[in-house]
Amino acid sequence: METRLTGVETRLEDMDGRLQVLERKAYDTKPIWERALKEIAETRREVTETRREVTKRLDRIESVTLETRLRLSELEDRVEGLESAPAK
Repeated sequence: METRLTGVETRLEDMDGRLQVLERKAYDTKPIWERALKEIAETRREVTETRREVTKRLDRIESVTLETRLRLSELEDRVEGLESAPAK
C-alpha cells in the first residue's frame, strides 16, 4: 500500500512540475499576445480610416461622372439643335 502511495505522490509531483512549466510558458507568451492584439486593433482602425477615404473618393468620382454626363447631354442637345437648324 505504501508503495502505491509513493507512486501516486511521485506522479502528482511530476504533474505539478509539468504544470509549472506550462504556466511559465503561458506567461512568456502574454507580451506577444498583447502586442498582437494591439496590432490587430491598429490594423482595424487603419482599415476603417481607409474605407472612409475610399468612400469619399468614390462619392467624388460619382459626382464628377454625373456632372460630365450632364454636360455631355447638354452638348449633344446643342449639336442636335445646330444640325437641325436651317442653313443660312
